[in-house]
Amino acid sequence: MALIHDATLTPGKLDLLAAWLPGRPWWRGDATALHKVATFRFDDPDGEVGMETFLLRGGDGPLVQVPLTYRGAPLEGAEEWLVGTMQHSVLGERWVYDACADPVHLQVLVSTIVTAGREADQELATPDGTRPLTDSATVRGDGAPDLTVPPTTRTEPRDSDDATTVALGDLVLRVQRRPATSEDVAGAGLWLRRDEGDELLLASLA
Repeated sequence: MALIHDATLTPGKLDLLAAWLPGRPWWRGDATALHKVATFRFDDPDGEVGMETFLLRGGDGPLVQVPLTYRGAPLEGAEEWLVGTMQHSVLGERWVYDACADPVHLQVLVSTIVTAGREADQELATPDGTRPLTDSATVRGDGAPDLTVPPTTRTEPRDSDDATTVALGDLVLRVQRRPATSEDVAGAGLWLRRDEGDELLLASLA
């Protein structure tokens, strides 16, 4: 379960992203007209790293996937993938990273694909207790019990004009920056379920 604090963020997440996205080779759209379509979260088993994936549009641009991690201290060796820092009114200063460079996110994402997992349930923590959040996107992994993925420590993500790829031993994880319907997926995938009844490919492991 992902516990979300009822907190004030300075700057806000979309403000950070609006400044960072125009430099990404896969970004399409107007970052000054950024709006959130949906989000979902994964849960860090150790409870240290926050993980949130945004599905965004910039004006009339295409749907874009931006996974982020939130940390209480800098991630060593990941300066290139730092989105920015923000002040969290409950947790203090937070370092925000492109999650494709964060080993914790990658391990959880791969595990979700391999085990046919889904997004984390979310609870909002308030002074009056906790209550469930139900507005997150729904995702599912295909399941691939025959795949063995080595532990991830350091990563070297490679951006292209539509995806980010990460080598994980003999396997390659491909994160679709612009999710699309696809019936020809090499390996196992993570899928976004839409109200329209179809699914969009978010990531694949092969």
